[in-house]
Amino acid sequence: MNREFLQALNELEKERGISKEVILEALEAALVSAYKKNFASAQNVRVEINRETWEGKVFARKTIVNKVQDPRLEVSVEEAKLLDPRYEIEDIIEFEVTPREFGRIAAQNAKQVVVQRIREAERGIIFEEYADREGDIVTGLIQRFEQRNILVDLGRAEAVLTASEQMPNDVYRAGERIKAYVLEVNRTTKGPQIMLSRTHPGFLKRLFELEVPEIHDGTLEIKAIAREAGTRSKMAVWARDPNVDPVGACVGPRGLRVQSVVNELRGEKIDIIKWSSIPEEFIASSLSPAKVIQVDLDEDEKVARVLVPENQLSLAIGKEGQNARLAAKLTGWKIDIKSTTNHDGDNPKPDSELTANEVEESEEA
Repeated sequence: MNREFLQALNELEKERGISKEVILEALEAALVSAYKKNFASAQNVRVEINRETWEGKVFARKTIVNKVQDPRLEVSVEEAKLLDPRYEIEDIIEFEVTPREFGRIAAQNAKQVVVQRIREAERGIIFEEYADREGDIVTGLIQRFEQRNILVDLGRAEAVLTASEQMPNDVYRAGERIKAYVLEVNRTTKGPQIMLSRTHPGFLKRLFELEVPEIHDGTLEIKAIAREAGTRSKMAVWARDPNVDPVGACVGPRGLRVQSVVNELRGEKIDIIKWSSIPEEFIASSLSPAKVIQVDLDEDEKVARVLVPENQLSLAIGKEGQNARLAAKLTGWKIDIKSTTNHDGDNPKPDSELTANEVEESEEA
């Protein structure tokens, strides 16, 4: 253990983030393995590397017993008390058994174990780094394509953007820089498996947190998001400060803030609405840009019956029911939409009338 070895430890700690102590513990474990493989004089051994002199020593650990049955593992109480009268039965006593040729043999046998421990430590560091970033946005370079999956180089690790997590209107090219949401990080024998997403509602939330300082500092809060990636999203926001306009803050001066997010999402439309603790107000706002006349709630069934002007019916429902479907996801209420023309008190609606629930059921079918 010389100056060059200490220098190598310092470089590993600096460049790879692996502490000297982790490497030394790995080396001690490797030396134990090397000793057991080459010397049969002791079975329970401990190797200690002095942190000041860098000298390695081997100690045989033996249990103190009344009658010795295996001298490699046990020592008699009489022999132990000759060394120190304070020893008792079942105490552990250590004897130095460092072989003369141990350094050369250790060097031959320990290398692979040490290299493996360094790799494991490195993988553990990378896993912890990205596990802490789960639910956050990362930026990487598109490295290559495997079938429909995209492998993204994040620098110290490689991540996967599967086909199901890609936006339908995205165009990907090798070498391009891409932003994505860290969906989950799994520990594997080959290192951390990092799964990315560009369709998750959390991706939209994180993009707004990056663009809107009021969200980052806690003045604004994103209460709910409903998203159909690549086409349209709805986001409900609320301001802790009554003097702050939550919608205006998210839109930004001349719409720059929301436009930046829209550009990242390749033109996905985003409806930003003001959240309300009053369900009727929240549901009415969620159907924006349609104007709502009245909202009646069935608390038991969790159904909201919404009345809109005749000329707003198609707008409230949206193309292929998208607006009503997103509003239902955003609020957590089933939404039935009727127009003033077809609304007739408690009478059943005409067969021609379309509700948000029917649209959603037809879409699922």
